[in-house]
Amino acid sequence: MGDTTHWISEHDVVSVLDLGGALEALRAGFAQEGDGLAAELEKTLLGYGDHATLHALGAAFTGVGLAGVKVWTHTPGGADPVLCIFDTRTGSLVACIEAFALGQLRTSGTAAVATDLLARPDASVLGIVGTGKQALPQVAAVAQVRDLSEVRAFSRAPERREAFAATVADALGLHCRATSSVEAAVDGADIVTLVTRATEPVLLEPMVAPGVHVNAVGAIDLERREFEPVILSRCASVVTDSVPQAKRLSSELRELYGTGEGEASARAWQAVRPLGAVVASAPMTRGPDDITLFKGMGSGIEDVALGAAVLQRLGIGPGSAGEPGATGTRAAPSDAVLSVSRRGRAEVALGRRPLTQP
Repeated sequence: MGDTTHWISEHDVVSVLDLGGALEALRAGFAQEGDGLAAELEKTLLGYGDHATLHALGAAFTGVGLAGVKVWTHTPGGADPVLCIFDTRTGSLVACIEAFALGQLRTSGTAAVATDLLARPDASVLGIVGTGKQALPQVAAVAQVRDLSEVRAFSRAPERREAFAATVADALGLHCRATSSVEAAVDGADIVTLVTRATEPVLLEPMVAPGVHVNAVGAIDLERREFEPVILSRCASVVTDSVPQAKRLSSELRELYGTGEGEASARAWQAVRPLGAVVASAPMTRGPDDITLFKGMGSGIEDVALGAAVLQRLGIGPGSAGEPGATGTRAAPSDAVLSVSRRGRAEVALGRRPLTQP
């Protein structure tokens, strides 16, 4: 495998991995993190030019012999992320995976994994605030883990929330009602999902009823705030997919718990549990009136876990059906996966420096 690198297209990804498969892969990935078999490379970014940013994050999975990093640049013209996967035994580049579809699966799928662990088993009403590109996958993912009888949706533009409600009904077969306010969307909801780019809280403390579970997945930098931090003080469980990133970039958690520096702040952050630890120690118990909250920051654990699942299904890389001694079945991608034969390392030409005459 060391002399071949595979280019995995978006079409290849969606041909072998659906939302249900993504949830399975994410659970397994977080369980490995919780058991100490995987570690995250914290997200780093660089701002440049005209409101553009360069990003990188990743993870290493020693148990399956894969490590990876996702890189992309976010520009006013868009973004085109790619996930590079390496063999930890040889250091060779196994594959480059187009990662836009993976990004949708990872954000919604991770929230669903958290919902399955934290929400009441009988939760059936979802209130969602925000109807952008990530909203529909969020609804679909929650519907994978709870039997939803109703979805309520709010966004500031009436035409957008009405269109979103119609899309939920058509695409997912769920009853969805557009609401005229955040209060109406969350009143009586068992699960509340916030997927906005708000800079001021949209979910206020009086709106949060006993027994509700909140997914806050839209605010992933210090400029964004989706809920009042005082809500955290009422929670029986606060969970995030990346505690280090939450300490650096979650304005809501930092306001209540501090930056993590100093003894008092470090003690306060002990109230926040990493999702990997929760998955590894599942099942967990909760009271019927317990309030729970999942703060999604994004973690390389998620990207590499999904990338590894795609490769396994395509029979590529360590532990796949294409490896000697591997078990499992190989799924055929919709299009032929592009394999690039590598010619090995090349020596840099180092010209001899001319001697100067004395």
